[in-house]
Amino acid sequence: MTLFEELKRRGLLAQLTDEKEIEELVNAGKATFYIGFDPTADSLHVGHFMALCLMKRMQMAGNKPIVLIGGGTAMIGDPSGRTDMRKMMTRETIQHNVDCFKKQMSRFIDFSNDKAVIVNNADWLMDLNYVEVLREIGPHFSVNRMLSHECYKQRMERGLSFLEFNYMIMQSYDFYVLYQKYGCNMQFGGDDQWANMLGGTELIRRKLGKDAYAMTITLLLNSEGKKMGKTEKGAVWLDADKTSPYDFYQYWRNVNDADVIKCLKMLTFVPIEEIEEMERTMEGAELNKAKEILAYELTKLVHGEEEAEKAQNAAKSVFGSAGVSDDMPTTKISADDLNEDGCIGLLTLLVKCGLASSNGEARRLVQQGGVSINDEKILEPKMFLNLDESVIIKKGKKVFHKAEKE
Repeated sequence: MTLFEELKRRGLLAQLTDEKEIEELVNAGKATFYIGFDPTADSLHVGHFMALCLMKRMQMAGNKPIVLIGGGTAMIGDPSGRTDMRKMMTRETIQHNVDCFKKQMSRFIDFSNDKAVIVNNADWLMDLNYVEVLREIGPHFSVNRMLSHECYKQRMERGLSFLEFNYMIMQSYDFYVLYQKYGCNMQFGGDDQWANMLGGTELIRRKLGKDAYAMTITLLLNSEGKKMGKTEKGAVWLDADKTSPYDFYQYWRNVNDADVIKCLKMLTFVPIEEIEEMERTMEGAELNKAKEILAYELTKLVHGEEEAEKAQNAAKSVFGSAGVSDDMPTTKISADDLNEDGCIGLLTLLVKCGLASSNGEARRLVQQGGVSINDEKILEPKMFLNLDESVIIKKGKKVFHKAEKE
């Protein structure tokens, strides 16, 4: 099975401009391709994971990835898929986020011996001359055609700023620069990026003539990937300080039943034949086994085998009622937070453990039957707990947390 066949079999490819040429380049390991990441936070999250796995898979077959960090485009903000304008960030914040991205990506992509490169589009976008851009790039973009794309239609309803209107031109210019400077002949992006990507392909061909040949591919379901990793506590981050390995494992262990096989195919390196066999026989206990494989494999990819083992053991310990695990998320409660009897209020404890954002939210959670202590449902918000021994707090059906005295 060729790489291109595997990408299709795993459901990773949606729209392509030049399928035959793309297939030949990918299978021969001659694709120099880029995927862009706008540094809107100081950590990558689960929504980025599909792109990182694709880059790793392509690189393993000999193709060369270019990681494009959008330090310049982040100054504008992508209107795609949004109903409001993105919050403007300072240059200092953007640079900090860029540095964090670089560090995290090195765990997935091999940057040694020029096997991959990281570039920041601020290096060329920030020095552009406005009049030169208008003269050199502007004539190649039709305003009517730009406004016909879905990414602008959604924002037009509430008001599209001229700032955002330029995003497609900037992203297209990125591909143009990468083609000339690095020989980048292919770009990947989510299905919500299709219009921006086509803009880059067309700009190269119009500016550089018939000999210039650039191609685009979109990732199937990448728009779903952006929804992926959203929980009531916020995003599921790849940074262990933001989302612990245990919580990361638990997120994947509790994905919707209908998404398990899709996630195994698109996000893991489990052989496709094994996944398809699971798909044929998956029900009951087999479904839970598939979820455990998904959670373990992805935790191992992001946090390493040791942390994946710890998270898996902790989860089995909790769900199997085998007692308290040292590997589950734990909050140490200081003596200052305890009363004279060495106890702490339940609502205060929930807030301290990050299971509620306020006493009001904690009270509603308890009154609605969403909290258990040591496997016993608690309905009294005014309850106090003695922490001479650690306690296991269960929030809802999926979130477990340990609390103990320092």
